[in-house]
Amino acid sequence: MSRLNKLYEAMGTLRKEGLPVGEDLERKASELEEEIIKKEILPVLTKTIEPALKPVQRELVLVVDYVPGQPLSVHLSRKRNFTAELPDAKEIVLDPEVKHTERTAHTEEKVERGPATDLSVTFPDGTIIASKKATDTFVQVVKKIGVARVRQVVEEKNLKFCKVPVISNRRDAKYGRSQKDLGDGWLLITHSNNRMKKEFLEKVSNTLNLGLIIEIQ
Repeated sequence: MSRLNKLYEAMGTLRKEGLPVGEDLERKASELEEEIIKKEILPVLTKTIEPALKPVQRELVLVVDYVPGQPLSVHLSRKRNFTAELPDAKEIVLDPEVKHTERTAHTEEKVERGPATDLSVTFPDGTIIASKKATDTFVQVVKKIGVARVRQVVEEKNLKFCKVPVISNRRDAKYGRSQKDLGDGWLLITHSNNRMKKEFLEKVSNTLNLGLIIEIQ
């Protein structure tokens, strides 16, 4: 939470000096708050509240009203569409847990590997990313494009490797070791061959009109 604390401090300093807090700072603070809720608070709530609600057999909505420095206030509603009355309401959820089929040694899901090759990506501004390892190139390219922008494409196009969203906010039980940390709770799955990485980056480039040149050498 250190990044969020720094933003709070910066915003507080501006207000004390009578200076306006820019929209960019407000937006970044909101994004970080949502990430903390999604990655740190939501899993805790799921583990504690869901089991406690097992005896309840009718649908309901619990609304937690949080005001810093004051006790939590919880409201109950039977209206499942209550968010329609709250124009700024936003549902915050973790990506669903992927259920991988148990496979035998003969049917284990594998990524077909080709010969060792290099992955190179050229941006319109002349920047070339071509690390020794294609995985590193993949990670660097996604970060340069912008994790949020790539994640949006992943959601819109339902892009997955091994059933896992290419950018996810959940560590996969089976392929978690191949998910690289992108920061702010986002993970990039790299369990793929270079052809798959190239096809993914081409879809992102075409969707966002980036004009990337992606080559396998």
